[in-house]
Amino acid sequence: QVQLVESGGDLAQPGGSLRLSCVAPDIIFRYNTMGWYRQAPGKQRELVASIARGFSTNYADSVKGRFAISKDNAKNTVYLDMNSLKPEDTADYYCNVYPFDPDYWGKGTRVTVSS
Repeated sequence: QVQLVESGGDLAQPGGSLRLSCVAPDIIFRYNTMGWYRQAPGKQRELVASIARGFSTNYADSVKGRFAISKDNAKNTVYLDMNSLKPEDTADYYCNVYPFDPDYWGKGTRVTVSS
């Protein structure tokens, strides 16, 4: 099973910032739109942001203006810069292709926003 590897999750204070990273196999990264997803306790997994092969981006309304998705093609890595964090951003964050492939879910990285 192919897995993408997420990292960077941590405990952050409201208003703080974090950077998440996701390394993907070249064959996945190079030919797909990549996305960051999150799943909060008791809620369904949702798409947070996506970045296409041509670098165009899209964001969920809840994170627009606060989060930024980017990628480094040379490193097969997708980033999620999270600013002005809110307690409601607390979740496990995952990367996957967009639309997601159920075979590509990794272990995720946990973000907790709390004072």
